[in-house]
Amino acid sequence: SFAMFQVWNIQSNAEFTLSTSAGQVYTMVAANGMLFAGAQDGSILVWKFNAEASSFDSISPLKGHIGAVVSLIYGANRLYSGSMDNTIRVWDLETMQCIHTLAKHSEVVMSVLCWERYLISSSLDRTLKGILSLRGMHDAANKPIMLCSSNDNTVRLYELPSFVERGRIFSKQEVRGIHIGPAGLFFTGDGTGLVSVWRCSSDSTASSDKAA
Repeated sequence: SFAMFQVWNIQSNAEFTLSTSAGQVYTMVAANGMLFAGAQDGSILVWKFNAEASSFDSISPLKGHIGAVVSLIYGANRLYSGSMDNTIRVWDLETMQCIHTLAKHSEVVMSVLCWERYLISSSLDRTLKGILSLRGMHDAANKPIMLCSSNDNTVRLYELPSFVERGRIFSKQEVRGIHIGPAGLFFTGDGTGLVSVWRCSSDSTASSDKAA
């Protein structure tokens, strides 16, 4: 199937349209001047920004997964991909080659998180039970925090490396997207279409600034 998605330059308001015949795109991440997109056919699509032409140039996709790629994360010059084939692949962004395959899960790898020396993954095999999305950030006191959205319509906040639960955010439907912003802000998107903006403080869990 054919899929299209839009890219906007938030400074110049320039708009780009990227297309693929690899099926639905499930996840995206930007790293090393490139845009990576996990696709339905198991490939990871790659575009590199061409500053001279002010365009995105498609380069060879990363191939190896035999199921849809549903999670991507970048860390330490490595790209980590989680797939419906129950594996995590590690890609060297210098050579654009897969250098390792982790096959410890028995179900779909829903989310991966790279935190300092650690790679944390969640799967439908109930390892980190029911986790839909993982993200890491620092609170106002610069303490590392892990955010986990669950299929019980909550987002749990954990202190690292102790994994002590810091608190919870409650939503009307599943929170399937968490994105980290500047200055202690993070954003959640749930099944109702609501996008909420939160601020992580040093003495409480999180407070809602606004929603759209």
